[in-house]
Amino acid sequence: MKKYLIISAVLLLLGCITGYFYFMRAPEVSYKTARIERGTIVSTVAATGNLSAVITVSVGTQVSGTIQKLYVDYNSRVKKGQAIAEIDPSLFTASVEQSQGNYLTAEANLQKARVTLVDAERTFVRNKKLLSDGIISQGDFDVAETALQSAKASIKAAEGSVAQTKGALLQAKTNLRYSTIRSPVDGVVISRAIDVGQTVAASFQTPTLFTIAQDLTKMQIEVSVDEADISRIQLDQKATFTVDSYPEMTFRGKVVQIRSAPIITQNVVTYVVVVNVDNSDMKLKPGMTANVSVVVAQKDDVLKLPPAALRFKPKSKGDDAKAKPAGATPQRAAGGGPNSGSKGGGGAKGKDRSLQVYLLKEGKPVSATVKTGIANNSSIELVESTLKEGDEVVVEQIGGDVKKKAGASGSPMGPRF
Repeated sequence: MKKYLIISAVLLLLGCITGYFYFMRAPEVSYKTARIERGTIVSTVAATGNLSAVITVSVGTQVSGTIQKLYVDYNSRVKKGQAIAEIDPSLFTASVEQSQGNYLTAEANLQKARVTLVDAERTFVRNKKLLSDGIISQGDFDVAETALQSAKASIKAAEGSVAQTKGALLQAKTNLRYSTIRSPVDGVVISRAIDVGQTVAASFQTPTLFTIAQDLTKMQIEVSVDEADISRIQLDQKATFTVDSYPEMTFRGKVVQIRSAPIITQNVVTYVVVVNVDNSDMKLKPGMTANVSVVVAQKDDVLKLPPAALRFKPKSKGDDAKAKPAGATPQRAAGGGPNSGSKGGGGAKGKDRSLQVYLLKEGKPVSATVKTGIANNSSIELVESTLKEGDEVVVEQIGGDVKKKAGASGSPMGPRF
């Protein structure tokens, strides 16, 4: 029995020693790398907006009444001056007739006033001669003179009445003409807000009855660009965009306007950039949401570095201490410096920045200083470095996490509850 106890104790001791060396062994470390390639980098600014016609006209009415006829509908093509709707003209026709009668009456009154003036002038001349001959008194002459002046004033009043009634007649005829609503431009009806029998009122503001797009073969997108990116947007820059209706297609446009008026929403400042689009195939429709990418920089035949390489940093301090700089100062290689780590993501604005990447030499990461240029989501331009095409840089470390290893060993007292 004693013999079995001794054998069990020896086996238990060997197991403890084996377990100790197993858990305390150096962690296995491997690295994932990516190749530096040569190619084209296109830096873009992303934004969203809605498609609209370059010129959109809202057609209203200047008179009130009931819609009697509709001559067009949605998607109808119209010409400038074409009748598109008609308001019941009965009241306007009656108003024209009434104004015409008032105008004729005013003209008759003017003629009557002219006849009265002629008679008053004859009486005045005759009384003037009779007064010089002493046949009539001064009072009779004054009466004749007063009648002459009154006749002249009546002429002025009659002329004013004629002008007033003539203006009312013109207004009535204009309202009658406005009862027929006509298209102001050549285009396509994209919206109709009325039906036959509906009453429209133009008392306070002109109601919108139709919306006409002048030319749907040429459209535009008004995109909102963040203030951090607006400085990189320039006129005539190329843009590409997609719409949900055609996810497999990429459309092209050009920046034609950069508006200076800011749009502030919840303390976020954006600016409107207008992109012109050719819609000759008529696939795009007003109101579609467009995901736009404005090309702000493009370089061909340059070295491309994966962004993950700039974000990589060795997890183990031992590995970091062993990392020797290749073309960099020892302090920057060991400590990483302010330009290392997560700041090396190389966003689209990266311009000639000194950063660090790591190469594998004898299974260990060795730091190298690089200078980057323009960037996009998948590549960063390598402007200046000792690296060359085909070199592989570390983008990820697998294993070797000291903190995890220490946690795995656990406390001798076991887990805490």
